Amino acid sequence: MNTLKHQVSLGLVALVVAVSVQAQGAAAPDAPAGAAAHHRQPPSAADREKFAAKFKERIEKHQAALHDKLKLSSAQEPAWKSFVDSVTPTAMPMPFDRKAFEGLNAPARLEKMLDRLKEHEAKMQSHLAALKSLYAVLTPEQQKIMDEDIHHMMARFQGIREWRGHRAEHEHRAEHVQK
Repeated sequence: MNTLKHQVSLGLVALVVAVSVQAQGAAAPDAPAGAAAHHRQPPSAADREKFAAKFKERIEKHQAALHDKLKLSSAQEPAWKSFVDSVTPTAMPMPFDRKAFEGLNAPARLEKMLDRLKEHEAKMQSHLAALKSLYAVLTPEQQKIMDEDIHHMMARFQGIREWRGHRAEHEHRAEHVQK
């Protein structure tokens, strides 16, 4: 049960990162209020770079704070480094490319989506392995701190999901009112 809990927690952490990156990358500052998401212009390369720098800074700040809370011993540091190296994104994920799906039939579209999901699953497996290695060397008190941190991130992710769902519903209704 604990293993499943940790797998789900790690998956949600990775998903929080991906969702927040895509949510920030998809927003266009000059888009009119109420515009449908598929009508927005993608962010420029400069905007993506600026966001990537801020995102990297936020991740490093969070990792430093967690490291300080855990009060790791020198024997635990290699597992921490492995964990951080595994969960820290090396590059910003590319936003969903609708043009890549144009002209494809339904099975081909689903295959592309499945390929992307498999890539995501492979990253999550890597994150899980690193988390398990770190978790195994933590004391029960440290594990509790880690559990609370993961729980906080999951709660934040749920809030993002609810907000995005509410926004999508609002935009959908606005489209029908305009017609």
